[in-house]
This record gives sequence, structure tokens and C-alpha cells, in this order.
Amino acid sequence: MVVIRLARGGAKKRPFYRIVATDKRNSRDGRFLEKLGYFNPVASGNEKRLEMNVERVEHWISKGAQPSDRVASLVKELSKTAA
Repeated sequence: MVVIRLARGGAKKRPFYRIVATDKRNSRDGRFLEKLGYFNPVASGNEKRLEMNVERVEHWISKGAQPSDRVASLVKELSKTAA
């Protein structure tokens, strides 16, 4: 089963997440099928907090991928700001 979830990166106390489509059996930060964007929860100044390819996210969801709770809320947040 394909899931869309966050893969953690960044330094200690400075998280940075990639939004990825991956097989559910793979580890959190392991192999993935496609990078769909990124999420920086501690963005400040001119840094972008959220960047996502919504077309590709919708494509994966149409193919049966399940977004995690956090990714679903980020997609909703992004669509709200775009509208």
C-alpha cells in the first residue's frame, strides 16, 4: 500500500520534513517513490514554511495512496491559502 507521509531531516531541535510517497513497509526516512514537497515547521523570516506539488499529491491519492493525518491537514491548509 502506498502512503503519503513526512520523512524527517534537519538537525537536532531543527526539524525539516520532506513530503514523500512511499510504500507503507519502508522505514520513515528510508526509500521513497517520489518527493512531493517539503514542510519546515520552524521557518522564520523569508523561509517558506510549506511547498507542495498538489497535482502530484492528487495523482497519488487518485491511485489509492493514503495520506497521513499530518499530510492531509497540510494539503487542506495549502488549498485554503490558494483559494
